[in-house]
Amino acid sequence: MKKSAMNIAATVMLCGLLASLSACQQPEGPAEKAGKEVDNAVGQVGQQVQKAGASIEDAAKGNKK
Repeated sequence: MKKSAMNIAATVMLCGLLASLSACQQPEGPAEKAGKEVDNAVGQVGQQVQKAGASIEDAAKGNKK
């Protein structure tokens, strides 16, 4: 009987711990929003650089697009 009571108590404590940890998620702050915008901008610049590189490569080979 003691073993099952300990299992139940451990399960209840684990559920409480998991519930409290899931409540720790904070809303996104201004720094995080700015960081995401910078990441997006850097990704777009990278794509444009790749396109420019491909155009230069094509021009060097004599291909026109």
